[in-house]
Amino acid sequence: MSARYVLKIVTDFAAAHSLRDYPGDCSKLHGHNWKVEVEACASELNELGMAIDFKVLKQLTKLVTDELDHRYLNEIAPFDNINPTAENLAAYIYCRLNEELHEPRVRIHAVTLWETERACVRYTEEPEA
Repeated sequence: MSARYVLKIVTDFAAAHSLRDYPGDCSKLHGHNWKVEVEACASELNELGMAIDFKVLKQLTKLVTDELDHRYLNEIAPFDNINPTAENLAAYIYCRLNEELHEPRVRIHAVTLWETERACVRYTEEPEA
C-alpha cells in the first residue's frame, strides 16, 4: 500500500441564488453563507516535507470563491445556464480548483460544500477507498 496524504482547508463565501423550476421556496431569491471544505491529496512530499503549503491551497480556494462571493449566482457562468444547486456549485469549485492547481504532486481530491450547518454535498471524481 502506498502512502497518501490528504490535506483539508475550510473557508466560506456568501452568495444568493434561486433554483429554476424548483417546486418550493428555494425558487425564490435567497442567500447562504456557504462553507467550503477542500481536500487535496498527494503521495509524496516536497523537499520541505509538505504536500502543498496550506497557504497556497487557501489562496487557490480564495481565488475561486472570490468569483462567487457576494454575487447572484444565477447571473454568472455557468449558472446562467445550469441550476446553481449545491451539487452543481461543489462540482464547479472542484473543477475550477483543478484548473488552477499547478502542483504536479498534488490533486484536488474532494470539495464539500455546506449550504447550511446541517446540509452539505461532497463532490469528487476519484474512487472512494
